[in-house]
Amino acid sequence: MIFPELIYIQKVVAKKFSNQETCVEIGESVHGEDVYIVQSGCGEMNDNLMELLIVINACKIASASWVTAASPCFPYAQQDKKDKSRAPISAKLVANMLSVAGADHIMTMDLHASQIQGFFDIPVDNLYAEPAVLKWIRENISEWRNCTIFSPDAGGAKRVTSIADRLNVDFALIHKERKKAKEVDRMVLVGDVKDRVAIFVDDMADTYGTICLDDMADTYGTICYAADKLLSAGATRVYAILTHGIFSGSAISRINNACFEAIVVTNTIPQEDKMKPCSKIQVINISMILAAAIRRTYNGESVSYLFSHVPL
Repeated sequence: MIFPELIYIQKVVAKKFSNQETCVEIGESVHGEDVYIVQSGCGEMNDNLMELLIVINACKIASASWVTAASPCFPYAQQDKKDKSRAPISAKLVANMLSVAGADHIMTMDLHASQIQGFFDIPVDNLYAEPAVLKWIRENISEWRNCTIFSPDAGGAKRVTSIADRLNVDFALIHKERKKAKEVDRMVLVGDVKDRVAIFVDDMADTYGTICLDDMADTYGTICYAADKLLSAGATRVYAILTHGIFSGSAISRINNACFEAIVVTNTIPQEDKMKPCSKIQVINISMILAAAIRRTYNGESVSYLFSHVPL
């Protein structure tokens, strides 16, 4: 979607010197303009983050009036708290780096933890994929009125209950008991799934490819094991809907061997290379949400409409 009143930086050249330093050249004037820079936290994460910081700074010292960094998948979002001694809070560090680089405004989607917004002293719009997820469920799951929405852990209960309430269906969760970090000992199903469609909802599909049960380490990640548990408890079909499909490690091979009808993710991260080897992956396009947020911000309008509606 193109908005002719906006400036789009198209003539940007990013390259590396022989010592691997990142160099960015902006080939058009941004003097006095509102600039929106889209760079998601994916792929070569550290290189992409450094490019984003350098482009922000280049725009600011070129006298841009307002710089918005739109990062649909916020980098380092999983490191949002100090969960052990001497552990960093890297999400806070990234927030500081973006602010110091010169960003005036941040746009992102489905933050891993909503408190990350508090790491910034500048405005942050945390957009939600929920309206697009609800639309996908109603249009693609014929038995959605007879489903149960599941959270893979207690941390996602708020997200799941919101979706379940708007669909007027039941919700439940999988309680994971861990022996130690990144190692699940036992899973307990909390809720009723018999003769129903089960739909997992979560914000991020990364650790599903790397966190494994001890006795299932060669075959399934935790969500794949949970899907088997739901089917054995009487579920008719199992879906997973996730905002950010990172799919690191051996996630793709595990998903191919799992009993999911589909793994549905958004395109906050490009998925073309993941869809080729895995036919179960389907993508919800959220570009219209980001585009509408940019238009509304530029025109001084509220973005809260997008929290509950999919723009046309």
